[in-house]
Amino acid sequence: MHIAGVICEYNPFHTGHAWQLAELRRRGADGIVCVMSGNFVQRGDFALLRKHVRAEAAVRGGADLVLELPLPWATASAEGFARGGVEVLAATGVVDTLAFGSECADTNALVRVAQALCATEFPAALREEILRGDSFAAARQRAAERLCGADAEILGNPNDILGVEYCKALRAQASAIVPLALPRVGAAHDAAAADAYASASFLRERILESDTADGCDAWSRYVTADMLRLYAAERAAGRAPVRMETMERAVLTRLRAMTEADFAAFDEGGEGVYHRFFDAARKATGIGALLDAVKTKRYAHARLRRFLLSCYLGVFPAQRRIDVPYIRVLAMGDKGKDLLHEMRRTSKLPVLIRPTDVKKLTESAKNLLETEARATDLYALAYPDLAQSAGGSEWTTNPVIV
Repeated sequence: MHIAGVICEYNPFHTGHAWQLAELRRRGADGIVCVMSGNFVQRGDFALLRKHVRAEAAVRGGADLVLELPLPWATASAEGFARGGVEVLAATGVVDTLAFGSECADTNALVRVAQALCATEFPAALREEILRGDSFAAARQRAAERLCGADAEILGNPNDILGVEYCKALRAQASAIVPLALPRVGAAHDAAAADAYASASFLRERILESDTADGCDAWSRYVTADMLRLYAAERAAGRAPVRMETMERAVLTRLRAMTEADFAAFDEGGEGVYHRFFDAARKATGIGALLDAVKTKRYAHARLRRFLLSCYLGVFPAQRRIDVPYIRVLAMGDKGKDLLHEMRRTSKLPVLIRPTDVKKLTESAKNLLETEARATDLYALAYPDLAQSAGGSEWTTNPVIV
C-alpha cells in the first residue's frame, strides 16, 4: 500500500490544494496523511479558521487523515517547520512518500541543494557571505552556489526553499520516506492576483476584505464548495475570520510588560534582535508599526512576526529543540480510520484521539499540550464574536469524522 504524506497549513483549503491531493491519487497513492498547522501558522500569524474546520475541509477535499503539527514547529522557521512535519509523518510508520508543491518540480535538484546545505564546507561559506552584509537568504544562496552551482537558484523560490528543508529533514532523520516534488499550479506564492488557482495569501486578503456574508464573490471560486460552506458556517457563528489585529492591544500589553531579559529568552538565533523588540514595544502603537520599527535588511518580516508571536504565546526556543512527543488526530474519513488502526501497530509515538488520551503522555509531553491549550484559548479571544471565545476547547474537542 502506497501512502503519501503532505505537510500543510490549508489557510484556507483551496482548489490548488484539492488538485495536489487528486494528483497524488492519479499517481497511485492509496492513502493521504496530512500534517497540518494548528491555530497559528508559520508566517507568524493567527490562522484564518480554527484547526478542526480546516482539517475537515481537507478530508472533504481529498485527504484521508489529518494530524496536527504541534505549535512550536508550526510557528518555526522553514527548517523547524519541516523538521517537525517530517518527524510526525515518520513516526506514523505508515507513510512512504512526502509530497509537496514546488516551483521547479525537480526532486533531484532539491535533493542536491539539500546535500549542499548539509555539507561540512557550507557553514564557513555561509559565514563569509553573511559578512558581506546582505540578507541571510541572499547569503545562503551565494554560499550554496559554491557547492552545487546553478541548482542553488531554486533557493530564490519560496516553495522550493521549503522543499529543500523537507529533503534536509528526511536526510537528518535517516528516514526511509521518499520526497516527491509536484508542480505548483496556478498563481505564485504570495501572488497579488489569481488565475485558474489562487494563492492562499491572495485568498486571505480577499476574505478579510469581505465585510458582508455575500462578500465572497472575489474569492469563492478559488476554494472548494465544502471550504466555502464551512467558512460560511463559522462566520455565521461568529468564529471567523480570525486575525491577529483583533488582539492588537492584548499583544502590545504582553510585550510592554516584558523586560529586556524576557525578550532575550525568545531570541533563538542569539543575534540580538530582542534589543530592537524591547525598544520598539515601548513606543509602537500598533503591531504593524512595531514590526516596521524592528525591521532591518537582515531580518525578514516573517521571522519578526514569528518572534512576536512566540513572545505573545510563550513558545520558547527550547520547546522546538526536543523531538515531537505525540501525534494528535484532527480529522479523518473512512480510509483514515483504517490508517489510524494500522498506526496503533506501527506508530513510534502516542496517538491522541480523545482529550482523555493525555493520560498516556510523559510530563514533558503534557507540558507541551498545556502550552497548546493556552494558545488555543488566546486564539479563541480573536473570534469576531467574543461570546464564542470561552476557553478550554483543547480538552473537550474530538477529531472530526467525515
